[in-house]
Amino acid sequence: MLGEASIPVAEDAELTAVDLFAGAGGSTQGLGDAGFRVVGAIENDETAASTFSENHPCVPVLIDDISNVDPAEFLRQLRLGRSELSLLTACPPCQGFSSLGSRDSADERNDLITEVWRFAAEMQPAAILIENVPGLARDPRWEDLREQAVEHGYRFSSWIVDALDFGVPQRRRRLIGIAIRDRAIGFPGTLQELLPTSFSLDVPHASQVIAQAGDIADTADPWHRARTPTPQVLERLREIPAGGDHFDLPDELQLDCHKRLKSAGRTASTGPYSRIPLEGPAPTMTTRCTTAACGRFVHPTEDRALSLREAALLQTFPAGYQFCGTYESMERQIGNAVPVRLAHALGLAVRRLLGPAEKAAEHD
Repeated sequence: MLGEASIPVAEDAELTAVDLFAGAGGSTQGLGDAGFRVVGAIENDETAASTFSENHPCVPVLIDDISNVDPAEFLRQLRLGRSELSLLTACPPCQGFSSLGSRDSADERNDLITEVWRFAAEMQPAAILIENVPGLARDPRWEDLREQAVEHGYRFSSWIVDALDFGVPQRRRRLIGIAIRDRAIGFPGTLQELLPTSFSLDVPHASQVIAQAGDIADTADPWHRARTPTPQVLERLREIPAGGDHFDLPDELQLDCHKRLKSAGRTASTGPYSRIPLEGPAPTMTTRCTTAACGRFVHPTEDRALSLREAALLQTFPAGYQFCGTYESMERQIGNAVPVRLAHALGLAVRRLLGPAEKAAEHD
């Protein structure tokens, strides 16, 4: 059952949202920034749900496997009728479609995309918003969802975007699908065309964002902490220059797999044991985004991997956002999250599609 938290009543309550696969709350935070009132969420992971509730205490979150949830009952618990919800947003687990995952078409998590339409069919929201990895676009379940939406009166369009183009300081390619019900609208070629001019698309250097966390040796922030490297890992980190990668390591410190890559001339594979550059964006924050051996996640100048807070800032979470669970769980929650600024932009885009341009800009 849903928690006992009451749904807040806002003065401007005409735009409501439900967040499926809510995770740590990146989408909810961004949609709130865009002027939506998130009235309910579903998340299967108890620890991620704890993080969600810690930061969004007025939003009831149902902790359950979404396939076990009756959409009609969930709608009743939210005290909403069919067609009363403004937006249903979802970012189903993407490991089965991700280029970083197994790309296993039989991965049972792939079927979770079908749950989105099961909820949409019952709730009949004015808009549906889906964020996922580009690989989902090649899966027949994506086309099935689009066809069902169109058959039930929705206009549907999709884009492959880079979060970098919306002011997020990391490269993060995503598939965005938006469906709008019962409106004769035309979709633009780019989502940026739907944003108010007051929404800045400027991108700070990743190193500037990381610096906002302050000195890790003198911090009161419990999330500004990094993994303690082993002596051998620390020795490697000390040998990587600013802007460098594992190919800068002396032979005796290189891993065998790296030596094989180098001998094969594959110098583009520079992820593990590589520093985030002093200028430009960070790479995609993953579920191992504070682990030096798992990507370009080494601090730009210090001999350590990113801290949890630094990774969260690169995901554009507010500086005071709190996380629950073990270190590994918090790292996973941060990497899995929808970047807050991207969710903010997508929320503004949906507002524009649902109403006049001036309404979309009111909450920017």
